[in-house]
Amino acid sequence: MNVFIAGGTSGIGYSLARRYLDKGYHVGVCGRDLAKIPENSGENFKIFQADVCDIKILSEAITSFLSGGKNLDIFINCTGSYAEDVAGKISYDEAEEMLQTNIHGTVNCFEVARKAMKKQKKGSIAVIASVSGILEYENSSLYTKTKRSVLQIADAYHRALKPFGISVTAIAPGYVDTEKLRQLNHHDLSKKPFLTDVETASKIIEEAIQNQEKQIIFPAKMKWMMKSLSLLPSSLLNIIMFRKARWMKND
Repeated sequence: MNVFIAGGTSGIGYSLARRYLDKGYHVGVCGRDLAKIPENSGENFKIFQADVCDIKILSEAITSFLSGGKNLDIFINCTGSYAEDVAGKISYDEAEEMLQTNIHGTVNCFEVARKAMKKQKKGSIAVIASVSGILEYENSSLYTKTKRSVLQIADAYHRALKPFGISVTAIAPGYVDTEKLRQLNHHDLSKKPFLTDVETASKIIEEAIQNQEKQIIFPAKMKWMMKSLSLLPSSLLNIIMFRKARWMKND
């Protein structure tokens, strides 16, 4: 089995890479900063420097990984960009980064995976979105809107690729205890409800891909909380989520 993980040099992506390597799979990962990766050795482990916003470089990485006529069995997009703009302002550069990585990068990943798998008539594609993308309300953050877009993009590709034997799985996790989350929160995760450790998260994601699930939301408590919030009127949801963002920023 051949698995390629965009954003596989740290966090959930790297944890997934280790899980697949332990199974004896051939694994390729790519990222912008290869210095993040804790370990880069192993006959079955290939590492590429690539930005998902650059489809040419991403395609070249996939082509190199599949050299020798190998099939691409699983492609996972774990990339993402985050900046909070509900209870504060973000810069133009931060906004552009989120739009480019979370939307344009997501489409690029689907396209390179689609092209590799279509001729095979099989394969699995997965993308990491966010549980925040489940909610739809007027004043949601730009991050939430981009992650909602990721879920919609995944749904569109699911419909388009199903006739070709290619499964698409959208992953909408709650808070996962990664080094990135700790850095964003100054190593204080006390205000992050239903926190999931990275090993548990990667196990859930691996199983969802194996079972070819269309969409998975975890953990269960976060799933039902967000489902309940989605039933509220938009005006009330706006107030609740704004106050939540202010509370998390200690304002």
